[in-house]
Amino acid sequence: MPNTYTQLHIQFVFAVKFRASLIKAEWKERLLKYITGIFQTNNHKMIQINCMPDHIHILIGMRPHQSISSLIQNVKTESSKWINEQGFCKVKFARQEGYGAFSYSKSHIQQVIQYIQNQEQHHKKQNFLEEYTSLLETFKIEYEEKYIFKEPE
Repeated sequence: MPNTYTQLHIQFVFAVKFRASLIKAEWKERLLKYITGIFQTNNHKMIQINCMPDHIHILIGMRPHQSISSLIQNVKTESSKWINEQGFCKVKFARQEGYGAFSYSKSHIQQVIQYIQNQEQHHKKQNFLEEYTSLLETFKIEYEEKYIFKEPE
């Protein structure tokens, strides 16, 4: 689109279904590269990506040609399918419904990069559910706790 100029920095956060710790260190890097490829194929710029066994954080420079919901649905679907095809898990791998998408100004990007890089240290002090609700509260996003994450049935 000629004469379209944007600067959109979005952090995505989403979980493994039931917040199960299924992402293993042995294949984590391959997963992060695969997910990076999905964003690049969709013409978005990967800035930082990292995951814990039960969730993932992704910071991108987003182009306005695609909606956030269609992009993240594509990422979650394709990466889950890939994990299952690779046989990384003994159970069927699936993502939790929903996601968080948080926008940042350019002046905050370095801080967000460091935050994502340091997930392992961060989660020694705070679990994922606490982290996620903290993000929602920081961004003043109204939510109902019963809809944040589905518990095992």
